[in-house]
Amino acid sequence: MEREKLLEIRGWVRRELESAADFWLKNGLDRAHGGVYTCLDRQGNIFSTDKSVWMQGRCGWTYAYLCRVYGIRPEWLAASKSCIDFLEDHCVNRAAGGRLYFTVTAEGKPLRQRRYCFSEAFYCMANAEYYGLTGEGVHLERARRAYDLYYDLTHGMPDPTGLGPKTDPATRTGRSLGNPMILLNVTAVLSRVDPERRAIYDQRAAACVEEIFRYHVKEDLGCTLENVAMDGAPRLYYTEGRTVNPGHDMECAWFLMERANETGDRTLHEKAEKVFNMAFSKGWDREYGGILYFLDCQGLPPEAYEHDMKLWWPHNEALIASLMLYRDTGEEKYLDIFCQVLDYCKAHFADPAYGEWFGYLRRDGKPTEPPCKGSTFKGPFHVPRCLTMLDIMLGQILEK
Repeated sequence: MEREKLLEIRGWVRRELESAADFWLKNGLDRAHGGVYTCLDRQGNIFSTDKSVWMQGRCGWTYAYLCRVYGIRPEWLAASKSCIDFLEDHCVNRAAGGRLYFTVTAEGKPLRQRRYCFSEAFYCMANAEYYGLTGEGVHLERARRAYDLYYDLTHGMPDPTGLGPKTDPATRTGRSLGNPMILLNVTAVLSRVDPERRAIYDQRAAACVEEIFRYHVKEDLGCTLENVAMDGAPRLYYTEGRTVNPGHDMECAWFLMERANETGDRTLHEKAEKVFNMAFSKGWDREYGGILYFLDCQGLPPEAYEHDMKLWWPHNEALIASLMLYRDTGEEKYLDIFCQVLDYCKAHFADPAYGEWFGYLRRDGKPTEPPCKGSTFKGPFHVPRCLTMLDIMLGQILEK
């Protein structure tokens, strides 16, 4: 019975993946200027032509990754190249040390520069994956350069844009989970396609793992904290210091499990399992179902107005992490969690009428009105990445 159930799930996953990949090709690709629009309503109509630089990199990576897993399709390869070319031609701030912008116009004119450097991370991932697919050396050069810039910026390098920190460093400094977590994921992509620098990637991946557990994972509080003091001490006297992001934590858990599987580190896998269990236990909404966006580790009011909304991507991360845990441990409780989250996603996020997933739900599971499929932060990335990984893992489980 379990095998029949998994086969049925895999069929649904594959249909959803095809739908999501086609949705962005049909509605988002900018055939005039290059790159991708991501502010799309439910039907796929564009409601803002400003372009997210994050999403150019993420889309470039996604379609190259799809080619890697399923074989090259000309439309996938062209979409990846269009986004990567748009990044190179319009999104690099060459007057500021190669930093990338955060948003640009449809034509690629700069709109906004931000302090954090995730644009660089996703530019790096896109070029690295494209290099792994095509062997074109220029993309490896770009990926290496962006990777080193991202690493340096998150390890004390002065920001060449001149933007200072958000808070006065004389008053407060600290650590953010996003930096080591995303670096670990980007490092995994580079390590796979660039074995020549494997020693560097292994060293930096190990440092990311050390930083996550040394500073952010707080078993005594039953959670992983987004923001801590430089020495890892919890700062529970203000809201940001108490913030828990369950989706981030479950994403971090599967990044850590991938690292554990690659290195054969069973202890690390067990520690990552605890990170997932704490996050899911705190994050699942026992009244309405689904995963809450933000929590306060002491149960106090979160500052973010959207804290009790249900967003698409934490559910993607929960699906990946729970199925990975079931595959790796064989424990039925993780299959139960996977099915619990999947049932919620089928009922609330998936949209058989128009394809792709709704991005933003209210706490009760109804889409915000008017509903949308994309934004500055949602594009062709989390949903297709999740569905591709589920397809792969379901195949591995079924082959056992």
